[in-house]
Amino acid sequence: MSVPHVLMETAEAEAAIRRLAQEILDRPGSAASVVLLGIQTGGVPVARHLASEMGRLSGQTVLSGDLDVSMHRDDLDHRLAPAIHSTSVPADISGKDVILVDDVLCSGRTGRAALDALTDLGRPRRVQLAVLVDRGLRELPIQADFVGKVVTSQPGDRVDVLFGDADRVVQVVMSPGPTKGILP
Repeated sequence: MSVPHVLMETAEAEAAIRRLAQEILDRPGSAASVVLLGIQTGGVPVARHLASEMGRLSGQTVLSGDLDVSMHRDDLDHRLAPAIHSTSVPADISGKDVILVDDVLCSGRTGRAALDALTDLGRPRRVQLAVLVDRGLRELPIQADFVGKVVTSQPGDRVDVLFGDADRVVQVVMSPGPTKGILP
């Protein structure tokens, strides 16, 4: 069995979230017009932490909520019954700048499902995507607007963001997938 490789420790993840917060605040508009929606489950703590950091930097309250995309996925027929999580949107998103937040971006399928789920909630002025880790390997043309770290991975690898108290990232690890043709 392969040992997970540490991609980020707490300090590097904290720095990435601070940089993401500043990049979002540096674009036109104000923190007051932004609603962050964390994609269940890994995007939720990242969105909360990001909203807190944006609030600290701007001195304004940044709204953050949770978005469940499980029933909007295009692979429902390939899975067991999906786990349903809450969707909690802190305000009407119509006319707002919505930033979908996820922990890891890979194929783009979760991002596509998030766009479908978002249409049930209103019509935002603009929708963007922020991710802590972009590991490539797209299957759909979904690209993040704000990225904490880009890593190179192989099909079958797994990237996990491990969270501690107060939605803080403890580590980001990559576990290699099975290697074909090599016996243990």
